[in-house]
Amino acid sequence: MKTLLRAGRLDQLGMIASLACAIHCAALPLVATLLPLVGLEFLANPTVEMAMIGLSAIVGIGSLTGSYPLHKKLTPMLVLLAGFSFIALGHFLFETAEAVLVPIGGFTIAAAHYLNWRGRRTCKHGD
Repeated sequence: MKTLLRAGRLDQLGMIASLACAIHCAALPLVATLLPLVGLEFLANPTVEMAMIGLSAIVGIGSLTGSYPLHKKLTPMLVLLAGFSFIALGHFLFETAEAVLVPIGGFTIAAAHYLNWRGRRTCKHGD
């Protein structure tokens, strides 16, 4: 785990997972009718969606809490919290706006990883 943090790999994985989640959530309403034709109907499964959110949460929390002692910036954590808030709002409170709120949440989580990665790179304390 230390090697992953040191190389900034968790932030890279987090950005990829969050972007994949955002793209998945944005594209799903448009292509849901085509998924069974190409054998990808599992992508519309709520379990896959929860697994993507869970992966983003585990990687995000692990990466940001591991980097905080180095750069001492709260902004990435606050942006991560905002991203998960957008996702929760879309899933549980404003289901009619889910197709908009959830992708915004995914892109916001990716932005949190980017801010964390940038904070680690500019940190004078080194690894």
